[in-house]
Amino acid sequence: MTGELAGFTVAVTVDRRRDELAALLERQGARVVVAPTLRLVPLVADGPGNRWATPADLAPLRRLVFLVANRMVDAIAFTSAPAVDSLLHSAGPDIEAVLAALRTDVLAACVAPVTAAPLRRHRVPVLVPGQTRLGALVRAITAELPRRAIDLRVAGHRLTLRGHVALLDDTPHSLAPAPMAVLRALAGTPGRVLTRAALLHRLPRGADGHTVEMAVARIRATLRVPGLVQTVLRRGYRLSVD
Repeated sequence: MTGELAGFTVAVTVDRRRDELAALLERQGARVVVAPTLRLVPLVADGPGNRWATPADLAPLRRLVFLVANRMVDAIAFTSAPAVDSLLHSAGPDIEAVLAALRTDVLAACVAPVTAAPLRRHRVPVLVPGQTRLGALVRAITAELPRRAIDLRVAGHRLTLRGHVALLDDTPHSLAPAPMAVLRALAGTPGRVLTRAALLHRLPRGADGHTVEMAVARIRATLRVPGLVQTVLRRGYRLSVD
C-alpha cells in the first residue's frame, strides 16, 4: 500500500474536470469511482423552469447512490452544486440512507462553499478547503481521511482499518463490503458487545441475521487470529481488545 489515501475509496461526479480530479486522488493512492450526474436544463416550450436531463446510462449513477447509501465509499468529492443536487435527486427512496451515510461514515468534500450549500441544507457536515482549487480539495481529503482510520490492539495484534482495507500488523487484507461493515462497527465500539440486530443496521438492505453470521465467519477466515472476534452467547459479538 502506497500513498496517503491507500486503502480509501473516493467517489467523483462527472464534470469537465473529472479526469484531473480523479488523477490527483489516484496519485495519492485512492481508488476512484466515477459516476455521471444529472443536469438541469431549461424548459423550452412549457414556460419558465427547469427539468432534469438524464445521462444515457443511468446504471453508474444508481450504483453511486447504492455505494453511498451502503457506506461502501469513504468519501465523495463534488465540484459543483448541480452535482450535489443531482445525487440527492437521484437517491429517490434511498435519500434518507444517503443522508445518514453522509452525516457519519462517508466524507462529503466540496470545492467551495456554494458547492456545499445543498448538503448543508440537509445538515450534512462538509469538508471545504480554504482555496477554491482542485489541488486544495485533494489536499483536504488527503489530510482528513487518514484521521478517520481506526487503530486498535486486538488479541495481541495491531488492527488498523483504512477505508475498505484491514491491516493486521501492517499486512493488508481485503474484505467484502458486508464483513468490512461488521468489522468497522465492532472496531468503532471496541470491546463492547453489539447485537446481531445492531450489526444488521450496518449492512445493505435485504440482509438478515444469517448475513451477519456469514460476515463474522468471513472476518475470522480472512484475518486468521483466534479469538479476535468473540461470540457472546445470546448477546452478539465483540472485538477482543487488549
